Amino acid sequence: MDLFNQANVKLPKIKKDAHVDAQIPDGLFLACPYCGEQLYSKQLGKERVCPNCGYGFRLQAYERVNLMTDDFKEWDADLTLADPDFPGYADKLARAKAQTDLKESVLTGKAVLDDQTVALGIMDSYFMMGSLGTVTGEKITRLFETATKQKLPVVLFAASGGARMQEGINSLMQMAKVSAAVAAHQEANLPYFVVLTDPTTGGVTASFAMQGDVTLAEPHALVGFAGKRVIEQTIHEKVPKDFQRAETVLENGFIDAVVQRKDLTHVLSQLVKFHKPQGGR
Repeated sequence: MDLFNQANVKLPKIKKDAHVDAQIPDGLFLACPYCGEQLYSKQLGKERVCPNCGYGFRLQAYERVNLMTDDFKEWDADLTLADPDFPGYADKLARAKAQTDLKESVLTGKAVLDDQTVALGIMDSYFMMGSLGTVTGEKITRLFETATKQKLPVVLFAASGGARMQEGINSLMQMAKVSAAVAAHQEANLPYFVVLTDPTTGGVTASFAMQGDVTLAEPHALVGFAGKRVIEQTIHEKVPKDFQRAETVLENGFIDAVVQRKDLTHVLSQLVKFHKPQGGR
């Protein structure tokens, strides 16, 4: 005879809708893309930096703005592609817009970093991997043109997987277009500061991301032109593990400094102050 029945113990009935198979919420635990450390998401803090290796997790554009300043005025917010005719392209754009609250892969405007006013551009890797399309190129071009008119330094956070294939040659033309605007800004004796974030690759690296007066990078950011597999298939050799990481690029002279995310606002404001023309405010 059942011992529970002998003692007249009534067992509770389990309801069919009980959450016995409830899952851990998405995003509660994360693996660092660089060192592989398993992290509780709250360990990252508001800056979203791995406490083990210092890698900065990817941020959306508005997240980065909120980290750096509470004084930001957006420019060209409504600029968007009118007729995306590549198959499936309109749906991808719609998903990217919903995910980021942006209409393109870059956020631009005027900002105050500490006490220094700058023209600020932030590329967003969550918007189709920050790919360089015609509207992205137009917004960055206008960023430099407006900065030139208002005599402002430019701070640009680069993040991109390269040219946007859905727009073909029109995407590639943005490299030259933005570069011309950068040159005009520099001819006006105005400084341009770039921060390379993870990832900065492709046509963006081949153009305006490497044209700054001072080039900074976040720790362990992936910086390169072609991908690792493409390079290995081309040269038929294995490349070192970290050869496209910011620290290696720094060692080879293409980056001026690798700066922790928590220090970027102060470092950039000091660079702006130091590079002001004599008599500048």
